[in-house]
Amino acid sequence: MSETTTTPPAAVIGLAARLRRPRTWLWAAGSVLLLALPFYLDRFWLQAGLFAMAAAIGAIGLNLLTGATGQLSMGHAFFLAVGAYGYCVLAGESGTENGHALTGLGLPSWLAAVLAVLLAGAAGGLFSPIASRLRGAYLGIATLALIFIGQHVLFNAGSLTGGYNGRSVPPLSLFGFTFDDTEVLVAAVPFQSSEKLWYAALAALLLSGLFARGVLRGRPGRALNAIRDHRIAAGVMGVPVARYRAGVFVLSSMYAGLAGVLLALVFQRTVPEYFGMVLSLEYLAMIVIGGLGTVAGAVVGAAFVSLLPQLLTRYSDSLPLVSAPGTGGLAPGEASRYLYGAAVVAAVLFLPGGLTRPMKNSGENK
Repeated sequence: MSETTTTPPAAVIGLAARLRRPRTWLWAAGSVLLLALPFYLDRFWLQAGLFAMAAAIGAIGLNLLTGATGQLSMGHAFFLAVGAYGYCVLAGESGTENGHALTGLGLPSWLAAVLAVLLAGAAGGLFSPIASRLRGAYLGIATLALIFIGQHVLFNAGSLTGGYNGRSVPPLSLFGFTFDDTEVLVAAVPFQSSEKLWYAALAALLLSGLFARGVLRGRPGRALNAIRDHRIAAGVMGVPVARYRAGVFVLSSMYAGLAGVLLALVFQRTVPEYFGMVLSLEYLAMIVIGGLGTVAGAVVGAAFVSLLPQLLTRYSDSLPLVSAPGTGGLAPGEASRYLYGAAVVAAVLFLPGGLTRPMKNSGENK
């Protein structure tokens, strides 16, 4: 009798090969760690992590636009503001706050979050005809105008934005669960807004990263890279350059809108001054430091730029030359800008691929 051997399916072979990779186990350990952190960290660290995750979502969107397509945008903060204030207006109730009669539509907060993201995309769509025709410094200057327009509207449209003092942010409710400071005991650990939002932010970052990675790895990503590398050659090969450039601008705006909604939920108050030119420059620093054109680069750069000022503030008493404002040393915010400014210069000179350059050279295209 002859023995017959059965060959395992290709899917099983592929899964076994992945399980033998150290990277797979590192991702699994990191995922478990991120899921467990709300049970052990205090509110400061949770809010710092939430801020970094929101920044990562916005940086992924900007990296699709600037890193993958080569379109310089200085107006990313404008679309974050559209998402943040759009959520407040759509989910908030009409009333009086800080002397301003505020307008609110009172929609369900989950619906308001979705519509705020779409509203940011619509704002990007209105600007996309300009974005599809300009490039380089010309596009950067044109998008910079959005910052000045946005700041004027935010400070003067008091019924929508609350003026200089901003307006409070309604908590997010989803499937009857409210992400507010009401304590919920989970394994004897009190969960408040930061702990609850942690998992919502993780899910949003995961979905955003996977979608952007799929775009970059697929046909749209190849078209965007072709436009970045040689716009005329891409057009000759049949790539609809204007349509792709307009589309990626809308997509980047939607990412910024989602980041703005998450930032508003974390801060629990929107303030116009925050959404200024400095914020746009910080997002550019994120993608340059982390790595242009990669999802991992956007996440790493966002963590570096967003966490550094908070760490310096937290440990300013024990750091040389860094102290609280008004005490003679460098303020934590100033010190952080010096440090990630130096990091941008170092990345340009010594690591053109950013901090994720070793990951990029490992053979897996991010």
